[in-house]
Amino acid sequence: MARRLQAMGACGYENGFNLALHRKRISQPLTRKKPTVYFVNSMSDLFHRDIPDTFLDEVFAVIEQTPHHTYQILTKRAERLPEYFGHHNCPDNVWLGVSVEDRAYGLPRIDHLRKVDAKVRFLSIEPLLEELGVFNLANIHWVIVGGESGHHARPMDEAWVESIKQQADQTGVAFFFKQWGGWGADGIKRHKKANGREFKGKTWNAYPGSQLSLEL
Repeated sequence: MARRLQAMGACGYENGFNLALHRKRISQPLTRKKPTVYFVNSMSDLFHRDIPDTFLDEVFAVIEQTPHHTYQILTKRAERLPEYFGHHNCPDNVWLGVSVEDRAYGLPRIDHLRKVDAKVRFLSIEPLLEELGVFNLANIHWVIVGGESGHHARPMDEAWVESIKQQADQTGVAFFFKQWGGWGADGIKRHKKANGREFKGKTWNAYPGSQLSLEL
């Protein structure tokens, strides 16, 4: 995607996939009065090792100045979370999450996230690549589950999703099913839009603070 945007001449992608800091963009939320949900750094990782703490300080200063906005921050560099927030407060309008795609790499990130005093902690279990088994959801507020999409997508088993949902229900964690991705519940590969986002005949859209998933 980064290479495609670079070829299109999209602003901000002059360096392709190489890390770039765009300080001019940090202040943009200050000009927006309408409460907005920002998914921070959707094409990168705010806690990448090459992003200095001073840059993070600037980002969180703006977040603190805009309490009417909500900022969802997702990272795979979870080990840096307790390091940074051990010396900084996590603003109340930050929803802090980690990616959990498998047992070996994903599950250990949850413990790092749990060490941060964030008002909302969430797991993005997308793409779900294998059965996660029983894992600790203590002090987690939201779980998002989804399958992989794209030409090389790997299938997701319905039983894997069911296991996560049962554990979320048992611990009072909001459950959100995002998509099946490139493979449907029937095990057939097709476009992700055709596979949809229903799980067992329902659409699950729970958010933090809601104990019940919404049936649409």
